[in-house]
Formats: sequence, C-alpha cells, structure tokens
Amino acid sequence: MKFYNREKELALFDSIKEQSYKQAKMTVLLGRRRIGKTSLLKKANESDNSTVYFFAARKNEVLLCEEFVELVKQKLGVRIFGSVHSFKDLFHYLMELSLERSFTLIIDEFQEFFSVNPSVYSDMQNIWDSFKDQSKINLILCGSIYSLMNRIFENAKEPLFGRATDRIVLKEFTPSTIKKIFADNYPGYKNEDLLAFYTITGGVAKYVELLVSKNAFTLDAILSEIYRENSLFINEGKNLLIEEFGRDYATYFSILSLIASSKTSRPEIESVLETSVGGHLERLEKDFGIIRKVQPILAKSGGRNIKYTIEDNFLNFWFRFVYKYQSAVEIGNFDYIRNIVERDYKMYSGRVLEKYFIEGFKEQKKYSTIGTYWEKRNQNEIDIVAINDFEKTLLFAEVKRKKEKISMQELQEKSLNIRKAFKGYEVDYKALSIEEM
Repeated sequence: MKFYNREKELALFDSIKEQSYKQAKMTVLLGRRRIGKTSLLKKANESDNSTVYFFAARKNEVLLCEEFVELVKQKLGVRIFGSVHSFKDLFHYLMELSLERSFTLIIDEFQEFFSVNPSVYSDMQNIWDSFKDQSKINLILCGSIYSLMNRIFENAKEPLFGRATDRIVLKEFTPSTIKKIFADNYPGYKNEDLLAFYTITGGVAKYVELLVSKNAFTLDAILSEIYRENSLFINEGKNLLIEEFGRDYATYFSILSLIASSKTSRPEIESVLETSVGGHLERLEKDFGIIRKVQPILAKSGGRNIKYTIEDNFLNFWFRFVYKYQSAVEIGNFDYIRNIVERDYKMYSGRVLEKYFIEGFKEQKKYSTIGTYWEKRNQNEIDIVAINDFEKTLLFAEVKRKKEKISMQELQEKSLNIRKAFKGYEVDYKALSIEEM
C-alpha cells in the first residue's frame, strides 16, 4: 500500500530538521502501536543519508550498544575505537560529534530503556544539558507504550521532563483519507463498505494495510479475516494492552469490555463489577489515553452527568466482539462469534456512524465546539451539536443508518432547551445517514 496522508507531520519534521542545523532539537513522537510511527519516520528521512535509526530492543545493554555502534559507523562514516559497553558513552560520543556536524538520530521504542537500563534517562539528561546549546543534532525519540512515554516526558520527577522541544502525537487516518484509500484500491465501493471498514479499523494504519493487502473491503470479507485460525486480529487487544496495564490488566479489560457493551457510566460499571473503579477510569483516561470522558454540551466540568467512550474503534470492536467471547475463542469457535457480530452489527455500526460524522465535522475546521447532548435520564438526546461562536451558528444533527427513521420535528423539539443558551445564533438541522457518507 502506498504512503497516505501525514503531510502536516512530514512538513513539521522538515521544519524541525532545518532548525536543528543551528540548535539541537529533541522531538518526541507518540502514538498507539500499529499507527504508523516507524513508517512516518522512514518517510520523513528517506532522502537523508545522515540519519541513524536505533531500535531499542529488550536485550543486554552491551549487545545493544554493539549493534548501535555498527549503525553509527555505517551511516555517519566515522571510526569508533575501542569497545562501547554503555549507551551513556555512545550518546556522549554522538553529542560531541554533533558539535561539528549535523545529523538525525532516531531512537524507536525509547521506553524500552526502562527494561534495558533505567539510568539511561538521567544519563541522557546530563549529557543533553551539557551539549544542547552548541549541538546540531536532530534527536527524535519515538515510543508506543503511551503510559511510559508520558511518564518519561510529562512527569516532573523524571529526568527528561521539559527537555523535549517538539511533541508530535500521531493519530488515525481521517475519514477523508480512508475514502482516498478506497478510491485507489476499491473504486466501486458502497457506503456500507466504507462504514464497515471504518467501524473495525478506525483508520489505524496497520489494520488498513492488512485489509487492503487481502482485498478485504466488505463486511463479509473483513469478518472472514478477523474470525479465522491464526488471525492477526484475535489476540491484538492483549498484545497491545497487557504490557500497558501490567498485573492489574484483568480489571482494566473488564471495564473496557463493559464500556464497549454500552455500560458507559461509572455507576453502571460498578454495579456489574461490584467494586469501585474511579481510579481505574482516571488512569484509563489520563495515563493510558484509551477512554475519553464525555459530557453533554454546556455541562459544567465538575458535573456528574458523565459517560465514557473508548476512543479507538478497533479496541472498542475487540472488547465487544472478541474479548467478551473469549471462551469461544479458546476453543476456536469463530463461527459462533461471527454470528453474534452479524446479529448486532447494524445497531453497533450505527453508533460508529455518529463518530464518523463527528470526525468529518472536525476536519472541516469550521466549529469551535463539537459534541453531543442529553439531559437527565438520557432524555432529549441529540447525536451531534456543533457550535461556531465566531459566526454565531448552531448545528444539530441526528444520525441513523436509514434517513427515513429520522424525524426533523422531533430533533427541533429536543433542541429547545439548548437553543435558549444560544440566543441570536443561526440554527441549522441535519439528518445524516449512510447516504451522506
């Protein structure tokens, strides 16, 4: 599959590289696994012969340094005499070298130094602080374990706190990019196909690439790839998250499974698990970046009218239709689970359709606030509310798979209370369905 999107990120990397010719730059690249960070880094530096790429594997530090030294010799054409047994010594050498010449150093899976040698971070801080003012290095630190990367750079107690000069968070492909991919690879697609592809991949680059390589663009073809022996998708949730969550992963998995099954409020979750989950929800939101707290438009930030949603489409699908039926997975009864997916798909994908249109509105860069609205006991629910405070416009949208099931009169009635807070705003109403994708 060809390289798509990422024009803004590539332009930013080019700008940072230009700046590094005069002063050292430390860029942190974040993003969930499979999002395409390594591909982006390779694309950004494909024409630069002075780029050294380190992959921080979990191995003995001496062996890691032997590998890194060979890469430095090869890419930068320098001689390094003697043995280098510590990353501290190698980084010191590279920072000294960057006083004389500019080059790019990429360290991928940077968080793995916690396993290799945690003192690397404090060593790097001391060396960086000593050389950065005269250095011409373009240092890029990339990581996929969100909680550890946040800890390294956002925790004031950690040595590298405040050292990064730029921070890039790589996101999923947008709906418009997925449309381009479909147009290039499956031009005769129907909107139903587009929705199925978005529902399950969420625009995560690796999943998109896997399905494109298999020509799996319809719901039937996609489910055939997921629910089969040796499928790469079946254990994906565990592979992504067990390391993030550590020994307490079972509790986190239970919470996420409930959220994916529409138990989206804290009382609902606690009533099922029969234990307090406030701390877990906070960590899932702030430390791991997996869930998002949702409040209705106009709600006070400290209000209790809160729901939780899993940000990642694939993880939401995995917890709803794979992890929930782990017993069937264990005995290889994939047909059983697939039948459940096909039974529940229309209702499930209807909720994802709302997210699809919300992401589309975000891409328009037209609104100051985009969200949803509901009142106590889920009364007067409105799928999308979009506000432009500058132009004083207000948009209400109802989303359903079939347009004929949308009542515009009902939408207008549900919007009465919120309209009172926006007197003088021009109001528009939209009925959005698969037809509008």
